[in-house]
Amino acid sequence: MRPIDPDLLRTFLAFAEGGSLARAAIVVNRTPSAVTAQMQRLEALIGERILAPAGRGRVLTPIGEELAAHARRILDAHRDAWLSLRGARADGRIVLGSTQDFADTMLPGLLRLFARSHPRIRLDLRIGRSKELTIAFDQGQIDILLAMRQSAAADELIVLREQMLWLCSDRGLVTDTDEVPLAVLDAPCGFRTAAISVLEATGRRFRIAATSPSLSGLRAAVLSSIAVTTRTELFLSAGIGRAPEHLALPSLPPAEFSLRLRTRAEEPAADLAALLADELRQDWAQRPERISA
Repeated sequence: MRPIDPDLLRTFLAFAEGGSLARAAIVVNRTPSAVTAQMQRLEALIGERILAPAGRGRVLTPIGEELAAHARRILDAHRDAWLSLRGARADGRIVLGSTQDFADTMLPGLLRLFARSHPRIRLDLRIGRSKELTIAFDQGQIDILLAMRQSAAADELIVLREQMLWLCSDRGLVTDTDEVPLAVLDAPCGFRTAAISVLEATGRRFRIAATSPSLSGLRAAVLSSIAVTTRTELFLSAGIGRAPEHLALPSLPPAEFSLRLRTRAEEPAADLAALLADELRQDWAQRPERISA
């Protein structure tokens, strides 16, 4: 029996979950040709075809489907063992700054996994606005930052791009006029700037119908049907969906988020940042509208 390099399984699983070699290349930070070569090596080790041509792309063969299930279990065990060995004696404090979007969706499960393997680490969570968190990070008050990207930085581990969306209550708007009612966060806010810019550029009349310093206030304004807002898919929830097409709202640009690790951060913070980076890459690769870098 020949052992299989976990890196080959990681690339294969990136393809299985992302649906294309190009997206797998982004997730594992390799060129498409290098990913193709890895898949050829994996097929040679197994002695079976794991990918089959399908139109202009490729799909998993039945053997590939079976391998994907094994690969998930192997890589999960590999990750858990690595975290456990790294975290058994680790102690100290990690300050993690994140926007509410991630705190409400992805962070709880990832932090639970980390806390299980690093039981002596104290997590200091700072949930807030991207601008304020970035200032605190730049001042050395935060170890790990997951927030809307302000500018390119050397300490970025990954950059995540997600399409901005017009969002509205599932019940529609209480008013029916040509003037677009907007719910926005207090300035400065990248989503606020993007919404106003595209409306002005296309000559659409609008008014600020509601403002809030927090996402909970913004959510309440949208749920009450008094306005539309601009966020990403992370803001979708019961009662809030994409704005209806009859509103004919203009196209929005993508939003960029980044994961940053403080220079000279302690090892436990680096371990948590690596876990977040790997899991976020995997999550983004599974969604066709998202691109990770």
